Amino acid sequence: MGNGNFDGNDLVHAFSALGAGIAVCSGIGTGIGQGNAAGLGAQAVGRNPGARGTIMSTMLLGQAVAETTGLYGLVVSLLLMFVKPFDK
Repeated sequence: MGNGNFDGNDLVHAFSALGAGIAVCSGIGTGIGQGNAAGLGAQAVGRNPGARGTIMSTMLLGQAVAETTGLYGLVVSLLLMFVKPFDK
């Protein structure tokens, strides 16, 4: 690759790295969503302390569902970086 000539494998590696970076960016939305849910959950408990258990369990379930997006992005990025089907 140092001589300026690119072949198909170099292009696959470049786009794999680019795709992995884009896939990891899904963690941004996950973090924003979970922070928003935690803030609203704390606000709801402040308004109605008697419903703390129900609010917390619903919030944690929602955060677990939101976390799957970030985990899928991580798995996709790891696959793109370390599984190279076109290498010889």
